[in-house]
Amino acid sequence: MSSTEALSKPDRATLLEVARASIRHGLDHGRALAVAPADYPETLRVPRATFVTLEHRQRLRGCIGALAAYQPLAQDVATHAYAAAFEDPRFPELRAEEWPGLDIHISVLSPPERLQFDSEAELLEQLRPGVDGLILTFRHYRSTFLPAVWEQLPDPYVFLAQLKQKAGLPLDFWSPELRAERYTAEYFGAAEAV
Repeated sequence: MSSTEALSKPDRATLLEVARASIRHGLDHGRALAVAPADYPETLRVPRATFVTLEHRQRLRGCIGALAAYQPLAQDVATHAYAAAFEDPRFPELRAEEWPGLDIHISVLSPPERLQFDSEAELLEQLRPGVDGLILTFRHYRSTFLPAVWEQLPDPYVFLAQLKQKAGLPLDFWSPELRAERYTAEYFGAAEAV
């Protein structure tokens, strides 16, 4: 399986089960589920980068992931599901009473593609609303928005401005040293996987 090939419905369902099991394991044992990649099909053993997003009562409850692939897909989901529930610094650790109402969403990322531009206008022209996730980097500042963020920020100018702010930069910041990379994501939750 390549790093951009779509996952089958059974693979999606398996990854959602891995995420659920890792969070449940965290509630019961205080650590992520240990995943043996050999126990999974080849499609879930390929290194892929993921983000796991948790919602409780339709509100964000945690989101953790990686932008670059560094471990087998099934392990990546287990690691990030646990981290989203217990290590996202924006939220307290997940409590057992929140478990029944928890919605899990997984984003499997494509490898990032560096964008070439000489102005903010050129960068904005290259963005594909609803399709691209974006990574902005300026010196030690770095941030990303997953493609799903376009649902809340559909205007490319606002999307980019908010991403700058997330990185700790002013909304109107510009520098020729600013770097941008885009990626796509296969996004699914329990309803989409079945």
